[in-house]
Amino acid sequence: MASTVSFFDLGVEHCLVQALDKKGITEPFEVQREAIPDGMLGRDVCCRAPTGSGKTLAFGLPLLTRCRRSRPKLPTSLILTPTRELAVQIYSVLTPLAAKVNLDVLAIYGGASYRTQIRALERGIDIVVACPGRLIDLMQKGALSLEDVDIIIIDEADRMADMGFMEPVCDILDHCYPERQTILFSATLDDEVDDLVRRYLHDPVKIEVGPKEVSMDNMQHLFWLMRGPMKTKIATEAVRKCGRSIVFCRTRAGVDRVGEEFEDNGLSAATLHGGLSQRERDRAMKRFKEGDCIALIATDVAARGLDVEDVASVIHYDPPENGKAYKHRSGRTARAGAQGTVISLVQKPQRKACQHIQRGAGINYRITPPDFSQLPDIEVGFFPPPDPKRKNRNQSSKRNGQRNHNRPQKNGGQRNGRNKRGGHHGRNQQNGNRRNGGTRNHRGGNRKGGKKSMKPNFRR
Repeated sequence: MASTVSFFDLGVEHCLVQALDKKGITEPFEVQREAIPDGMLGRDVCCRAPTGSGKTLAFGLPLLTRCRRSRPKLPTSLILTPTRELAVQIYSVLTPLAAKVNLDVLAIYGGASYRTQIRALERGIDIVVACPGRLIDLMQKGALSLEDVDIIIIDEADRMADMGFMEPVCDILDHCYPERQTILFSATLDDEVDDLVRRYLHDPVKIEVGPKEVSMDNMQHLFWLMRGPMKTKIATEAVRKCGRSIVFCRTRAGVDRVGEEFEDNGLSAATLHGGLSQRERDRAMKRFKEGDCIALIATDVAARGLDVEDVASVIHYDPPENGKAYKHRSGRTARAGAQGTVISLVQKPQRKACQHIQRGAGINYRITPPDFSQLPDIEVGFFPPPDPKRKNRNQSSKRNGQRNHNRPQKNGGQRNGRNKRGGHHGRNQQNGNRRNGGTRNHRGGNRKGGKKSMKPNFRR
């Protein structure tokens, strides 16, 4: 029987091997076995590997072994990522390991405090995990320089290209130390990614792990035709049948609306989109990962760069942009050889676009009416209750809406009620509006009140 390769056999420092062992990580994955030795030798590496294959340790362990201590504002190692979520994920994996070798790590991304990031850089940070936009902002502010960066990791390079980050990435690379080590990881190595490899990597070791495309084989694909008003009811019933699910919407407003509708239907749901603060996004991901909610409602920001285990189903509430986006969304389920269900909610006008998406994804399935008997017969033992904070917020919003509905609006006359100083809200309609020579009724005007005009002011 062949002996198993260990992290120690790959050249990883003993203290790091011990730290991994305490976390239950004892045997390297394929991508780690392939990439770590060349990374340790300081060679450039170009690796094609799918999300969830163990890439963070594949580039992180050589980085932690070779990284030099830095001076203030002059980090020595840089990891570029396309999204805040991925930056936070990498930071959380590397930080406890970096502490074992006396290195400091900082995550830099939009939506967080500039001041906090600038102060950390002034103290001295060895490894920076950054999204391109915020990193360039800080460079322009003089908060850091990349002239000492001699190890740079580019993670999810194809996603960088999809998001239009290639020009900023090239600008960042041009500011790093010329004789650096560059390691690139990507799910695909075509088009702009291939150009990046040819321009910036020197005689790279090329590694390919796993299938070139997201595999559709372990997924059950269902395309259900329905009217728009039925979508939430169908989606919530599908989640009840399948269990832990990710629901993709096209817009931020759609995510918020569907999240509220899930909660109204008694299903706990977290929402994730680019309009949320980083604290809100972190809380949403924590709730979903730790099982405090049964569904994550998200825009495509969650389609790549997130590794969430045991997702039973993916629901395309709104259709994806194309076949590639369909595969990346769907790839959140059926991971590591598990089975998964992918449901697309299709409205009649979307049938032709849906067929085009199928061709782009390399699949061919009929569009049929919803049939819950097609779903796997899984017994979901526990449904977390809806978030009380969201429920209270929704109820408060509805009460406020009812109160506002009972009041004449601004273009319908005076609002009823008094402000805290005791006066009437709005303008004194008795003397006409300001355009007609009337005066503003400051603090509500005459406390004894006059005859209020409820006649609509159409001029406003």
